[in-house]
Amino acid sequence: MNRRTVLALAVGAALLIPGCTGTGGSTKGADAKAADDPSKVTGTIKVLTVRTDLVQDGTMKRYAAEFNKTYPKVKVEFEALTNYEAEVKIRMNTENYGDVLLIPAVIKKADYPRFFASLGTQAERGKKYRFTDFTTVNGKVYGQSPVSVMPGFVYNKRVWKEAGITEWPTTPAEFLESLKAIKSKTDAIPYYTNFSAGWTLTSWTYVDGAVHCDPQATTKLAEGDPWAKGADLRVGDTLLHDIVKSGLIEKDPTTSNWEESKPRTAKGEIATQWLGTWAIVQFQDAAKKAGANPDDIGFMPFPSQTNGKFCATVAPDYNQAVNVHSQHKEAARAWIDWFTDKSSYVEDNLAISPLKDAPMPEVLKPYEEAGVELIEVDDAKGAEVKQIDNTSEVGIYAPEYRQNLVDLARGARKGSLDDFLADLSERWTEAQKTAGS
Repeated sequence: MNRRTVLALAVGAALLIPGCTGTGGSTKGADAKAADDPSKVTGTIKVLTVRTDLVQDGTMKRYAAEFNKTYPKVKVEFEALTNYEAEVKIRMNTENYGDVLLIPAVIKKADYPRFFASLGTQAERGKKYRFTDFTTVNGKVYGQSPVSVMPGFVYNKRVWKEAGITEWPTTPAEFLESLKAIKSKTDAIPYYTNFSAGWTLTSWTYVDGAVHCDPQATTKLAEGDPWAKGADLRVGDTLLHDIVKSGLIEKDPTTSNWEESKPRTAKGEIATQWLGTWAIVQFQDAAKKAGANPDDIGFMPFPSQTNGKFCATVAPDYNQAVNVHSQHKEAARAWIDWFTDKSSYVEDNLAISPLKDAPMPEVLKPYEEAGVELIEVDDAKGAEVKQIDNTSEVGIYAPEYRQNLVDLARGARKGSLDDFLADLSERWTEAQKTAGS
């Protein structure tokens, strides 16, 4: 499964999806209106997804069967893409990019009306759903995430306990010492980078906001230096660098394997990975298949506290959207509404619901007990941050810069951490001067 943090940069020949051609009279700024009568909604829709696992095991087909109990005349077809961002970016040069798709991170927010149909106004949708600001352009909402996610460390509680660690580390230095204890007292790999997958490393960008419990973290990315002393990204990048430099990772990161890392973590061969809440159920499922204990899979916040409290940012996962060129916008909108409001996807993934009145999942009880403060980061400057990121070519949502950081830390690349971060700072702050122009 590729998470929303995946960013790919490939451009090539268009790959067309059959059955979705034609504009159907759609124009820029079109609306995908909710159906008045579900029994009258018709059409075959193609739904693009990153959940290759759920398509392969038949789960998505089961969701569609449930959906058809309400919308009997809509046929739902799924296409799962392993390298989602790269492939969809190419397809979006045509009109043929499915009827429902996950909004690629590479698409500029201001361009949403060119590619997607509106789901309604923010004033209306904001009453029911969290995070509507993430896809709002000129007062209209263009995407809806079925789940909310938090970044954090997926870890094997049994291994950490065997190393003598029973409390979550509260500082990066404590975390580093904990990994060293795991290395000396157990046979587990203390931390797994998943370097080869690449997209897994992008999760480190989402320490932003959690380190200092700052809901204005995105605004500070737009207006400040993300790698200034004490800044969230510098704190996160420094910890990753120090973990690698201290020899606390897999022997050869270039041969790491994402799928294999799940059962290996479940069995205790790997102790820790920085990922997100979305990964918990996958690791627990891997534990069941491997004959390990699913309850060994734990989740902990970034090792930093503000006023004695841990913080974790809560944000939308990939947002589903309706292709503005779809000939079956009503059916596509029906799928998004049903999948968000009525499906068991949130419960099945032990996830946080985007519905404002929904309870927290049971798996995050330890967060409630520890008083972890959950914060929603203001995304008002999100589009500007993307623009700065593109102009600077830093790629905070792409894997390369942290792969370079890992290579630097393990001696496969020359230079110092200070110089590496100073280069990022220089490029970023230079790009800020032209942002919005």
